[in-house]
Amino acid sequence: MSGSALRILIIGGYGTFGARLAQLLCDDERFCLLIGGRSLAKAAAFVSSLGGKAGKEPVEFDRNGDVYKQLSALAPAMTVDASGPFQTMGGDTYRVPKACISLGIDYADLADSREFVRGIAALDAEARAAGVFVLSGLSSLPALSFAALDRLEQDFSRIDHVSSGIAPSPHADIGPNVMRAIASYAGKPVPIFRNGISTTGLGLIEWHRVTVAAPGCIPLKSNRFRLVDAPDLDLLPQRFEGLSSVFTGVATKPQSLQRLLAATAQLVRLKLLPSLLPFAPLMYRASKLFAFGEHRGGMFVHASGSDRAGQPLEASWHLVAEGDDGPFIPVTGLEVLIGKLANGNRPADGARSAAGEFPLEAFERCFERFAIHSGTRHVRPGEVNLPLYRRLLGSAWERLPRAIAATHDTAEGGHRLSGRARVERGTGFLASIIAAAVGFPKAQDDVAVRVCFTTKGRTEFWTRDFGGAEFGGVQLEGQGRDAHLLAEDFGPFRILMAVVPDGAKLRFIIRGWRFFGIPLPLVLAPGGDIYEEERESRFHFHVEIGGPLTGLIVRYAGWLEEEVS
Repeated sequence: MSGSALRILIIGGYGTFGARLAQLLCDDERFCLLIGGRSLAKAAAFVSSLGGKAGKEPVEFDRNGDVYKQLSALAPAMTVDASGPFQTMGGDTYRVPKACISLGIDYADLADSREFVRGIAALDAEARAAGVFVLSGLSSLPALSFAALDRLEQDFSRIDHVSSGIAPSPHADIGPNVMRAIASYAGKPVPIFRNGISTTGLGLIEWHRVTVAAPGCIPLKSNRFRLVDAPDLDLLPQRFEGLSSVFTGVATKPQSLQRLLAATAQLVRLKLLPSLLPFAPLMYRASKLFAFGEHRGGMFVHASGSDRAGQPLEASWHLVAEGDDGPFIPVTGLEVLIGKLANGNRPADGARSAAGEFPLEAFERCFERFAIHSGTRHVRPGEVNLPLYRRLLGSAWERLPRAIAATHDTAEGGHRLSGRARVERGTGFLASIIAAAVGFPKAQDDVAVRVCFTTKGRTEFWTRDFGGAEFGGVQLEGQGRDAHLLAEDFGPFRILMAVVPDGAKLRFIIRGWRFFGIPLPLVLAPGGDIYEEERESRFHFHVEIGGPLTGLIVRYAGWLEEEVS
């Protein structure tokens, strides 16, 4: 390790988020990482498991001890507080940033405490005089949420309503300190801005239903986002003059755990319990016990108001993270900051919240190494009749190959296409009955195909003709819990699909089905490998329909091109 390596102390360095920050930085030999925590043994064990090129030292650090003495001995260039919870910090709340200022050490934290982030500005004059920066809340809320809002704001002349929320994967270990933070305000009054006035909501009780659907990937299941006491609730009314309402929420998954937390929050509201803080360890164990469902998480920011022409506008930014990648999201802002610092690009001196400190592009560059997808969606009154697939795909529409985009870029009146296909049919009894009922074509090696689809309002009517055998369907955008999914109706059945660009292909992934509106088990849903693709500038299709009870029902594949009138 070079003597010029930047010494970075990570308080909580072996915890849920501190460990992930260390993993992001450990391959950069410009850094010396001081992995700090109350247990030197745990710090040492984590350091021994951490590879990479950066220097690493396990250190004992107690945030509740003599902070000035500990920082003086370690002499970091920068301190990162990733320990939390900031909501329940006793004694001198700002003892760590104050000691950093006194010693000329730059400071940043992952605080999601509304009061902590709001109060950090009281240290501004001291930080400026010492020539250091003190940035608080460099996490999903408010740093990333404000970066997303800055992106959305470009299309607005006025923003009236803002809501945002985080939906962690049920398998993500959010850590006991995060659960303590949630428990601190569950069931208690939360100051909130609503209908243009300051009022109160109820933590973990009030909710908004949202479907997080990053353009171009499978949406998360529709979730209730329950009110949390986040810094954004203070910062947003300061940022946007005339703002009417704000909301920040968390969608704990699975829904059974969320209902349990909401029920216990009601006990606090009814004053049957003074607080859920004593139950935070139990709540944390419950989150581990209820860790089932899809290993996916996400986040959204939604704004509504008027566009530059004075017309109503809704815009939203969505993010979806797959598997274990989600918990890296809160520390990407710190990665951006530390990378800039190592390159000599320092933030301005002073103490402030990290809201708006970095643009969304900086976060997106960090996301590229992960299975993290994000994008924007816009709704204008004049665009409600945009082609169905444009509405579904949002900003991901631009990623479609030309042949696929041309096929689905339908105006009123629709398209007529023709080509050739090969058809296979299942031989099972149930498969034969279903194929005959729907009108699927018989098995043929080479058959003429004609597809006509017409658009009426927000609905597309499809007719497929295979050598004279016709079958039809109705395609439309799902609503409510099925928002951002493609719905196709075949008689009493409705199939719900995510529409996902994948290189030269557009894939259709089954996410649910209904019979006369009644949800049926997804495990029994008909499905298979369904996609469209561009090959040699021509539109090709591949549709495979089958199920665990039926086996293969039908498989047809071929090509189409627009008919010349």
